[in-house]
Amino acid sequence: MHEVSHQRVKTNGIWLHMAEQGTGPLVLLLHGFPEIWYSWRHQISFLATHGYHVVAPDLRGYGDSDSPVSPTSYTVMHLVGDIIGLLDHFGEQQAFIVGHDWGAVIGWHLALFRPERVKGLINLSVPYYSRNPNAKFAESLIRTYGDGFYISQFQAFSWGNLFDRNREEQKGHSPAPPGMEIIDYLRTLSRLPPWITEEELQVYADKFQESGFTGALNYYRAMDLNWELTAPWQGSKITVPVKFMVGKNDLGFEVSGVRQYVEGNIFRSLVPNLEIVILDGHHFLQQEKHQEVSEEILLFLRKFPAE
Repeated sequence: MHEVSHQRVKTNGIWLHMAEQGTGPLVLLLHGFPEIWYSWRHQISFLATHGYHVVAPDLRGYGDSDSPVSPTSYTVMHLVGDIIGLLDHFGEQQAFIVGHDWGAVIGWHLALFRPERVKGLINLSVPYYSRNPNAKFAESLIRTYGDGFYISQFQAFSWGNLFDRNREEQKGHSPAPPGMEIIDYLRTLSRLPPWITEEELQVYADKFQESGFTGALNYYRAMDLNWELTAPWQGSKITVPVKFMVGKNDLGFEVSGVRQYVEGNIFRSLVPNLEIVILDGHHFLQQEKHQEVSEEILLFLRKFPAE
């Protein structure tokens, strides 16, 4: 079998970089924040060896893909449009979609907007929520958690440049103490977790050194615009077959009633054809528990008859 290949594809008015391996039914792997295609490195080869055409793009704003400057270019309409363009590029009417974190958000909205293009959906870490008609998402989070919450901090446009190459343009809009940049204020672990090596971490560092973080943070800055644009789908359900995986030790699973929501009836009422798998892991499941996640993905894919 051929090794992982790389190419850039024009879709929805921008160029997306993608990693690709294998032949067979199309499986798109959508990464989250702050990642790139490389977060799926374990699943790419695993699924390709089991007879699938696996494609893992750098989403817009990340890695070697184009990174529009304006936050208004990062709505779910744009993000779903990018993925539709990839399906069209490969001449596929349908594909399996696997998403993690923001990739899961894209997966949910792709299934919401264009269910006929989704053969099956596997999402990690971020469940589907019905749109609250009375409160914009980011605004409600800021009211609940305050200005120190990370999503609150990400709203300031200049903060994205804290990680960018043009350091001289900084204006000090940072939650860190005066005179200190946020990247220097973060706690440094004494050692890496066992699921990632120094060499693997350097792959991410090198790419973000090139691209900066502005594109990645623009996803958060478009949250309330998403709320406005998705009003026509108020109350809609996800009708495609779904497997949802989450780590029981994920901080996001243990706060604000998320565990109760995932294990309760409301989630299942919004996603009627749903299977839930709770793994002994944290947030970056596809890396920390890569073998288990790969096998769970394969079990789901094999439920669908070969064409």
